[in-house]
Amino acid sequence: MTVSDTKIAAVKRSGAGDTRFRALTVAAAAIVVLLFLGMMAALTEGAWLSIRTFGASFLTSQKWNPVTEQFGALAAVYGTVVTSVLAMLLAVPVGIGIAIFLTEICPRTLRRPIGIAIELLAGIPSIVYGIWGLFVFAPYFQEHVQPWLVDAVADIPVLGTIFEGPPYGIGVFTASFILSIMILPFISAVTRDVFETVPATLKESAYALGCTTSEVVGSVVLPFSRAGVVGGAMLALGRALGETMAVTFVIGNSHRIHASLFAPGTTISATVANEFTEAVGDIYHSSLIEAGLILFFISFVVLAAAQIMLRILHKRAGGVAA
Repeated sequence: MTVSDTKIAAVKRSGAGDTRFRALTVAAAAIVVLLFLGMMAALTEGAWLSIRTFGASFLTSQKWNPVTEQFGALAAVYGTVVTSVLAMLLAVPVGIGIAIFLTEICPRTLRRPIGIAIELLAGIPSIVYGIWGLFVFAPYFQEHVQPWLVDAVADIPVLGTIFEGPPYGIGVFTASFILSIMILPFISAVTRDVFETVPATLKESAYALGCTTSEVVGSVVLPFSRAGVVGGAMLALGRALGETMAVTFVIGNSHRIHASLFAPGTTISATVANEFTEAVGDIYHSSLIEAGLILFFISFVVLAAAQIMLRILHKRAGGVAA
């Protein structure tokens, strides 16, 4: 065999290896798509009886009565959205602040221990957060935080309505607070990693021009890494939307929509977790599965919107969307 024949054989072997590698990666991606479609099909099949029975009223009614077999998921959808959004409002500023401290201000000897301590919060089981919220935060909020806040904003038109009523301790606000603690490690860890990718030359140039640390963060670090920050926030939002046990412990599990954040409420995941094993009758069972299908759809929409937002931010930054 000549040298040229040997080279041709080597090229063919390399091409065959690339073909096999490509086939494996395509198969791996196809498995994810098939799992997604299979999950959607299974949920739709299980929820079909409820969809056919209640139609659009399932999303517009908050009546949830297993005795009369009348079900509406509006209160659960409302609780899911409100607790997740409020948790994001509480956690995102704190998470970004932690990331800024660890990357720009914290002494190097303390960065790793503090970073590990924050990341360990993500490993705590959700049921532990729920027990902690029920036996620690709920009594404290009931005795100190909620009465003070009710009196402080009683004469303010909008805030007086949002924070009114008897201090139960448990409720939508407490559930949102626990959720914010649970998603905090995701936001701070991702944001910190993104901040560390900012080229040192950019920050050093800003410092050389006389910028303060706050000016460097606001004018260099955040603009350079905003797409990553948004991605970390959306990851945390996806975590908050599907949280179950911690919310179940402290939200009160009431199928009613209240204007006050201190009132009890419920979420889709809490409703399914509380009632699925006790569901008697096909329509009750199907209604819970439809609630799960709605949560699946909400999560899908949120993550899809996050991807679109990231592409827009990437294009505005001068990159090419993948």
